[in-house]
Amino acid sequence: MLFRTTVFKVNYQVRGILSPLLNSNRKYAALAEAKLVLESELESIRVAGTWKGERVITSKQGPRINVDGSRGDILNFCANNYLGLSSHPEVIDAGVEALKKYGAGLSSVRFICGTQDLHKQLEQKIAQFHEREDAILYASCFDANAGLFEVLLGPDDAVLSDELNHASIIDGIRLCRARRFRYRHMDLNDLEEKLKESQSSRLRLVVTDGVFSMDGDIAPLVGICDLAERYGAMVFIDECHATGFMGPRGRGTDELLGVMDRVHIVNSTLGKALGGAAGGYTVGPKTLIDLLRQRSRPYLFSNSLPPPVVGCSARAIELLLQSNEIAQSMAAKTKRFRESMTKAGFTISGANHPICPVMLGDARLATVMAEDMLKLGVYVIGFSYPVVPKGKARIRVQISAAHSDADIDRCVSGFIQVGRKHGVVP
Repeated sequence: MLFRTTVFKVNYQVRGILSPLLNSNRKYAALAEAKLVLESELESIRVAGTWKGERVITSKQGPRINVDGSRGDILNFCANNYLGLSSHPEVIDAGVEALKKYGAGLSSVRFICGTQDLHKQLEQKIAQFHEREDAILYASCFDANAGLFEVLLGPDDAVLSDELNHASIIDGIRLCRARRFRYRHMDLNDLEEKLKESQSSRLRLVVTDGVFSMDGDIAPLVGICDLAERYGAMVFIDECHATGFMGPRGRGTDELLGVMDRVHIVNSTLGKALGGAAGGYTVGPKTLIDLLRQRSRPYLFSNSLPPPVVGCSARAIELLLQSNEIAQSMAAKTKRFRESMTKAGFTISGANHPICPVMLGDARLATVMAEDMLKLGVYVIGFSYPVVPKGKARIRVQISAAHSDADIDRCVSGFIQVGRKHGVVP
């Protein structure tokens, strides 16, 4: 008995000594196994030619930039800086002034101690710009899309979404408990069938991008609004790639197509045409905005926008409220690029939008051509799966009001040279 007790004590002591080592080995074994799985996945991305590298810019955003490793200015044709306002002197000065007056950030969410007067002033300007009752700010439009549907729609409601809507819309819809209907891309007949299927629902919301960012095509909002009114549904649009430059005054696709008073809810961003920094928002009926302030999780649990960002965005909107000139300059520049590229033999997706996807199909070809364009001093990026469907790789060119005609012509010339090299055009 004594012998057994002694052995037990010894074994117990040994296990006590070895236990940390055994646990450590298990921990590192699990980590090693995870690394093998992840590396295999990464290698499959490399082999498929869909690896997305990040080029380092060593200057401020603009029509010309400095890229790490390059010599001299590089023409930038891949930023969402549609109006060139991210480096506009007045926008920068407004951000600096806000930084000096209000500090770097609030260190808090809005409802605790993270709301300043400049946040409320920006929301008022956004509502005025879109001609809606009220607006609510978010850290990004991704957050605005993530925070809307869960609050607005319950299990008795239905949401009808275009199949090519932005990923943030898809994720936001997943968070809500409404019945989900996905209609074929910009297909009004299919949308009508889905509206008929969902007639028993309490609330119904038709959801679409105003402009679809991968293809540059514009949603048929007149037809969508007609159907929504016929079947008693509301209409929501995501305007990230339209706010500031689509329509006579740059209000967006709803203004362009004459349905501003028929679209009920608009989400958009401050991170593209409106200063290019960060932030998103929802505009719509005051009752909806009030409810979002009470229940929208990304709003309630995210720090408020930093004052410099708010200052920059507010000044960008003020410039657009003062004049339509910047917004109107986009049409001619877009037409110049699209017509020149089409004449050269390239296939350009979309129509009349500064997003000009040069369709190539092959992911590796898109990547290699983008690299060759950089060697010619033109910065563009190849887009491939999972950003776009397999077999639909492209180089997405984006025109800015800050580009000159000479800049556009030089970009087209570079494409022709590289396209001939790779057999894309004659």
